[in-house]
Amino acid sequence: MTPPPGSDAALAEPAASSSAPGSAAPDVYDRLAATPEFAELRHRYRSFVLPATVAFLGWYLLYVVLSNWAGGLMGTKVVGNVNVALVFGLLQFVTTFAIAYVYSRYSTARLDPLARELDERYAAATARTTDRTTEDGGAPR
Repeated sequence: MTPPPGSDAALAEPAASSSAPGSAAPDVYDRLAATPEFAELRHRYRSFVLPATVAFLGWYLLYVVLSNWAGGLMGTKVVGNVNVALVFGLLQFVTTFAIAYVYSRYSTARLDPLARELDERYAAATARTTDRTTEDGGAPR
């Protein structure tokens, strides 16, 4: 009887096609990548990264477009010799650090726990597969 997909037993069960020593780890990874938990991890990652990337690139392109075609606006003095273009340029750095900070918090709260769980399952499955391989004299089951 075949174990249910995503279970630890299913992860440790090497594929019939692997015959080379050491090929068990890629097989375990392939089975782990097919689990709903891995799909959820990818979904969570993409749901942050794609909108953040689009927003930042839009903000950056606005800066470039205004610098090229709205010279009067960008040359407007704000305080002393500091103009709008300099403020926009410095805000690019602020935005970069803000996105990095927010991503770090998001990753710690939403991605890391699931990634840790998947990593533990991968380590356990590869350890069991490696143990079986060494018991059989190098030939995976």
